[in-house]
Amino acid sequence: MAKESVKARQRKREATVAKFAEKRAALKAAGDYAALDQLPRNASPVRLKNRCQLSGRPKGYMRHFGICRNMFRDMALEGKIPGVKKASW
Repeated sequence: MAKESVKARQRKREATVAKFAEKRAALKAAGDYAALDQLPRNASPVRLKNRCQLSGRPKGYMRHFGICRNMFRDMALEGKIPGVKKASW
């Protein structure tokens, strides 16, 4: 489990990116890079990191589900992910 402060920082970055997305797109289209530099650094989507929505783990992230491999395995075994079951042959 990641620290709560790390998860909170990520949520704050996501909110900032969403808030400035339209303004950033307009400034980039206009080619006004001086004004683009005046925006907050966390408004850039490059600063986001894929993290598990449940645990905040940055590694082993499964993009399709939005969670890490550990949480995916636990949820799949408990039957909480529809259409996913343990393979056996």
